[in-house]
Amino acid sequence: MPLTEILGVAWQGIVSNRMRSMLTILGIVIGIASVITLLAVGRGAQVQTQKQIQGLGVNLIMVRPGAAAPGAISQGFGTSSTLTFDDAQAIKQACPAVSDVAPVYQANLQIQYGGTNTNTQITGTEPSHQEVRNFFASYGRFFTDEEFSQNARVAVLGQTVWRNLFGSEDPIGKSVMIRGELFEVIGIMEYKGANGQSDQDDVVFVPLSTGYNSLFGLNAVTGKTVRTILVKAKSELDVMAAQFQITNLLRMRHNIKPPLEDDFMLRTQQEIMETADQVTKIFSLLLGATASISLIVGGIGIMNIMLVSVTERTREIGIRKAIGARYWDIMLQFVLEAVVLSLGGGVLGILLGVGGSMVINNFWTTVVSTSSVVTAFCVALGIGLFFGIYPARKAARLDPIVALRTD
Repeated sequence: MPLTEILGVAWQGIVSNRMRSMLTILGIVIGIASVITLLAVGRGAQVQTQKQIQGLGVNLIMVRPGAAAPGAISQGFGTSSTLTFDDAQAIKQACPAVSDVAPVYQANLQIQYGGTNTNTQITGTEPSHQEVRNFFASYGRFFTDEEFSQNARVAVLGQTVWRNLFGSEDPIGKSVMIRGELFEVIGIMEYKGANGQSDQDDVVFVPLSTGYNSLFGLNAVTGKTVRTILVKAKSELDVMAAQFQITNLLRMRHNIKPPLEDDFMLRTQQEIMETADQVTKIFSLLLGATASISLIVGGIGIMNIMLVSVTERTREIGIRKAIGARYWDIMLQFVLEAVVLSLGGGVLGILLGVGGSMVINNFWTTVVSTSSVVTAFCVALGIGLFFGIYPARKAARLDPIVALRTD
């Protein structure tokens, strides 16, 4: 029996039960659309995370202090005061794989302008912070090396602080008060957005030298400690060399010898990105697995409908066998019916999934990959074959005499 004729018979079987066929297709449509949309959401989260991490800087290495352990209970890295401003200067001068360094000291303080005040993160650093962190002033300017050396009382506002204190007013040249000291606003940082639960724009940058003298209560006597040393390697290939050089230098400066543990920790941008990728991949996998359940339900629906169709058309199958239809002709007919239903739902599901992803992209970053669309199409085809074979075999194995006797 020609394939075209078998396909025509299969199509006639689908068309003769339009409502039942449409409801069967609907299960596949929902399943495929869900998989594509949720995978696009997961991929979008991965891309957005990578973008935020890359926004931290290029070839970035973060050096953090060791862990404080009062009562022999460790409070985690960054809670001790083991890194100093001098450590940062030594890294810059003695490590050939390092391009630039920006020591950072942060404290949450009140900042006031007129009758408005807000609590924000005051970040003391060097002018090199812009290049190291890839975070620049979009309006006005950042403070200079000369202002740093002169302990100038100047401040650069993050966009959240600017809006909270000034609204739409131009802040350049105006003075804000931080811990009883007046600071002249000389610039506004570019928009950075949120990073996890923290707002990267809720920050005020001041010269670290000024911070030591006026804000943080640190000086040569108490010790000029820093919370983080941001290091920029000369190139991506120099990151490992820079790590090695920094580690050895700080061990020598802090008199750390085996078996003593390091009182500092190094994290690279690549390590952070790999960790984030693992988390977002698991997130995408869970989303895809959840949506796949609806595909299984849709496949079971196809099998159910095909079994009902075989029961209803038992006499028709008997007649076809009696006039010469072979085992494979009957089987191919019912398999084709299942595949057509599944592929029809698959195509509609792909269109709905891509369209839904485009709509969601207005509120949340989504990325529809070609691989997910191709995979969805192949899955739809596989569902038709897998869930259609059993009903098709049942139809093809009917005894024509028994089938003809069926009412």
